[in-house]
Amino acid sequence: MTNDRRISIKPYKGPAGGYGSLKSVAQVLAAEKVLPTSAAQLLRQNKPDGFICTSCAWGKPATPHPFEFCENGAKATAWDLTTERAGTAFFAEHTLTALESWSDYELEKAGRLTEPLRFNPATDRYEPVDWETAFAEIGARLKALQSDPDQTVFYASGRASLEASFMYQLLARIYGTNNLPDSSNMCHESTSVALPESIGVAVGTVSLQDFEQTDLLLHFAHNPGTSTPRLLHQLQEARQRGVPLIAFNPLRERALERFTNPQSPKQMLTLDETKMSSVIHPVKNGGDIAALTGICKALIAMDDQARDAGKAGPTDREGLLVTTADDAGFSIKAAAAGKTSRNILDHDFIAEHTHGFEAFAAHCRAADWEAIEQISGLKRPALEDVAALYATSDRVMALYGMGLTQHVGGVENVQMLVNLLLLRGNIGKAGAGICAIRGHSNVQGQRTVGITEKPELAPLDVLKARYGFEPPRHQGLTTVHACEKMITGEVKAFIALGGNLLRAAPDQRRVEAAWRGLDLTVSIATKLNRSHVLHGRSAYLLPCLVRSEIDAQASGPQTVTVESSLAHFHGSRGGVKPASGALRSEPAIIAGIAQATLAANAAIPWDGWSDDYRRVRAEIEAVWPATFTGLEDTMLKPGGLVRPVAARERKWNTRSGKANFIVPTHLFAGDIESLDDPALLQLITLRSNDQFNTTVYGYRDRFRGVSGTRMVVFMNQADIAARGMRDGDLVDLETASGDGIERIVRAFRIVAYDLPMGVAGAYFPEANPLVPLGLRDRKAHTPAYKAIPIRVRAASMIAGEGNGHGQ
Repeated sequence: MTNDRRISIKPYKGPAGGYGSLKSVAQVLAAEKVLPTSAAQLLRQNKPDGFICTSCAWGKPATPHPFEFCENGAKATAWDLTTERAGTAFFAEHTLTALESWSDYELEKAGRLTEPLRFNPATDRYEPVDWETAFAEIGARLKALQSDPDQTVFYASGRASLEASFMYQLLARIYGTNNLPDSSNMCHESTSVALPESIGVAVGTVSLQDFEQTDLLLHFAHNPGTSTPRLLHQLQEARQRGVPLIAFNPLRERALERFTNPQSPKQMLTLDETKMSSVIHPVKNGGDIAALTGICKALIAMDDQARDAGKAGPTDREGLLVTTADDAGFSIKAAAAGKTSRNILDHDFIAEHTHGFEAFAAHCRAADWEAIEQISGLKRPALEDVAALYATSDRVMALYGMGLTQHVGGVENVQMLVNLLLLRGNIGKAGAGICAIRGHSNVQGQRTVGITEKPELAPLDVLKARYGFEPPRHQGLTTVHACEKMITGEVKAFIALGGNLLRAAPDQRRVEAAWRGLDLTVSIATKLNRSHVLHGRSAYLLPCLVRSEIDAQASGPQTVTVESSLAHFHGSRGGVKPASGALRSEPAIIAGIAQATLAANAAIPWDGWSDDYRRVRAEIEAVWPATFTGLEDTMLKPGGLVRPVAARERKWNTRSGKANFIVPTHLFAGDIESLDDPALLQLITLRSNDQFNTTVYGYRDRFRGVSGTRMVVFMNQADIAARGMRDGDLVDLETASGDGIERIVRAFRIVAYDLPMGVAGAYFPEANPLVPLGLRDRKAHTPAYKAIPIRVRAASMIAGEGNGHGQ
């Protein structure tokens, strides 16, 4: 398609939120030609009697705001409720080869898919096919591969409901594989590995109520204005009552600086702004372990000094019992001793509830301040100031995003943040805890109901007894391992429950080439994306309802459920007429594939489940009674059903039986070999204000002042000058890797920006071709999208050559 966008690079002066947010919402509603009756559905978004946003997974308050949606949530809903359609006429006009040159934005802008489609190699087009034929042909192809079920991958994005996810994992396991990778593998898998080792749960420990009681907020590696704008309400309310917010982030994101609440008439009328962060520490990407080590080192030094002066240390309970004759005297002395025990570190908590403190303290004492400063990019006094503030705060919350998890040392990043909280007992009490800010709206819930490649995380014995089959017991494939197996030819079929893997995955060009060689690709989707226009030898597009649409089945309109990142389960009911009468729900599509692929099983009434989701929820409760008891009765009530999280109650389901201090292996979370090379920059992939994950709503990154293009690289002015370049120059970015594979993206425009020396930034997914599959966390295998070692060179694009995708 023709690119006639005007490029503008101009700093944005406004706050996060405010009139800029209102204008952006109005623009997307108009651009998508959303009907007024559909736009009115925004009033039901994220409310107990409404539907749950398909964008981020932030918590839904029991008492919602009048407008419980944010700018990006409104964009997601407008994107779903567009009146544009990619139907029979569209696919008759465009070959798939031609569509390969379209950008992500252009493909999705074509509109909602309206009917099931099958690839015809003779015409190079998707053509209509009836549902039953599609199911039969997909089933036949899956059966042909079932002699080795691990040739097939059942991938899930984070959008699908608990009901659809439960049915999907059952389909895969009865088929014979644990190949159930999901989008979590590429974002917060590091959380799912780190937290169980540290505190015995795989999710965060805080609730929305904790924001009302906290004394200090530590915010790491996350941009709330783009990724989780509704979080700004809780942050603003805390700031307005005087709670310090200390942010650690390579970029000074606008939402970490200033916010005007669009729901506050006073702020909107007076143009008032809330200062969000007390201070923003511009930590280098990959330097969070070093920064956290510095804070912990300073705390432990303060405590050592206090102990030497007799002003710190654990309570000597036995000594008090011996030296105190009466209960009243004991109570007074015990209270005083308890205060001393928590003067700097919480020694009583450490003694009773933790394991590994001495080894961790020794590590921190031995850490070198010069190395800490060099790797973190922060000065010792700044980190000591954070330590001093932390030491005088009784209830501390630590929030973090994918800027911690998407690293070679992502697991260690998260565990270092837990270590800091454990030093003062800031897990398992009101106003304190760890908060993993998850991405997609049900990415956490999918794991809760069995979407996992790890057999030990699924109740296989329960599934065997209840449904009468022998579940596979061997390890399945993560997303990056699935990509590697595609490249080697060992994976031959890929079923996708949502998502756009080819744009989300690392090593895009290698993965795309392998994708074309698959025997079968099947996508359950709402809109067209690159993972559809590139395809296997046989390919099917199965269009489904969106969450805001009425899901009418044989038993009547249906409710689906999701889990927020704060571990609450909520019901969701659509209220809009579906985009096409030919659409089916995700549970119905999964049931259709299952019936065409698997032998009949009286214990699994696929049709009955897809006719009435209450029956699916009854199965979920039966399989996980400790987690889901009461779901049906509470899912639509304010606050939903609260998931039990043992660490909230200081119950530690770890091997040691306690919360574990875990010593990091290095101060740098990135590729160690690239750390000291001055010719390299460490590249962060970023989201713009006009996107969610791989979905691009437009070309306006308002907060960073970039409009009309996504092909930019943000660089420190000193790094630009050191390379003999200027702001606005076109450059190529090349990965520095030792595997002999060339990874280059071309003709990116330099934008001088306020970020640390040695750090660069470019948009996800445009920069994803630079990420090697092998550059990933050592335990969780999460791709290292946040610290990619690159070289920057003057652009050398050959005439007619480009980056593809029309960007």
